[in-house]
Amino acid sequence: MSRILHQPQTQPLHTQPRWQHPLPDGRVQCDLCPRGCCLADGQRGFCFVRSNHGGRIVCDTYGRSSGFAIDPVEKKPLNHFLPGSRVLSFGTAGCNSGCRFCQNWDISKARDWDRLGVEASPDRIAHVADDYGVESVAFTYNDPIVFAEYAIDTARACRELGIHPIAVTAGYMSACARPEFYGAMDAANIDLKGFTEDFYRKVTGTHLQDVLDTIDYAVNEARTPSGSHVWVELTTLLIPGLNDDDAQLHAECAWIREHCGVDVPLHFSAFHPAWRMLDVPPTPPETLTRARRIAMMGEGLRYVYTGNVHDVEGDTTFCPNPACRAALVRRDWYRILENRIRVDHDDDRANRDHAGHCPDCGTLIAGVW
Repeated sequence: MSRILHQPQTQPLHTQPRWQHPLPDGRVQCDLCPRGCCLADGQRGFCFVRSNHGGRIVCDTYGRSSGFAIDPVEKKPLNHFLPGSRVLSFGTAGCNSGCRFCQNWDISKARDWDRLGVEASPDRIAHVADDYGVESVAFTYNDPIVFAEYAIDTARACRELGIHPIAVTAGYMSACARPEFYGAMDAANIDLKGFTEDFYRKVTGTHLQDVLDTIDYAVNEARTPSGSHVWVELTTLLIPGLNDDDAQLHAECAWIREHCGVDVPLHFSAFHPAWRMLDVPPTPPETLTRARRIAMMGEGLRYVYTGNVHDVEGDTTFCPNPACRAALVRRDWYRILENRIRVDHDDDRANRDHAGHCPDCGTLIAGVW
């Protein structure tokens, strides 16, 4: 796939600068994320991939990817967005978070994108996705917030070919950048990494409220050009002893219920030691089961899943009707064992965005089916 993408470009790999303003002392402030990095000519921001070039901040990784793969959409994870479909996934380098447990630290902390990068224009990515017959393109591996211009332009090129753009992000983004970024997406999985400011500050180097504001915006306000809601699912990586206590789980799920509603799917994912947290043990499966029970039975969320473990029940989508509770989409890890969702639509890919229903009782099942 890299050979197919690495071809002479038909358009220059550049973009107009966005989300910044000049300062009286000659520096330029980046307004893309809450860090607000103030950069003199030649300086780089915290993310390392946005820098001041002659008085304007540009994305140095525009048009360069750290790699491509074709994945099931469930790997993003998205369980209520075209289940069983395939996604062309790619990222760049750099990140505006400082998570001590980063699973992709070799990409997010990369300092040599010329060595790592594959040249790929937005149009080229869209056409390769179309050639491979995938239904979506996902901006992932590192956080697409730091390459927002590239992600937005690629999303627009994909939409022209009927391909869905998906963001996989930590949600650490400024208010001024949210409308254009999320307006370019059809779906997003946003990490809600914990539910205390202390956890966010010490473990991720970011702030909880900024992420909550992004989630609130994405769920309740973000719209695609057609006017439909952007489909949003949330993920929490449960780290033993840090964000897996009952009080924090109850508080998180209560916030989701009150601000996002009970139909936004929530994924509890198992932690595995990585990067600067090699001394923390993996998440026990029973922790995921307990968290799922708190979310569903204790706080009333309808669609809660376990991830990074083999757990058919925790991966299954059930009818939320208490009188029914039929198993509708049975999964094992990323593999769909059975899909019983009833969808009234044509077979045309562009029309696969109608609501699904339980075939047994007719209850509406939130999602894009």
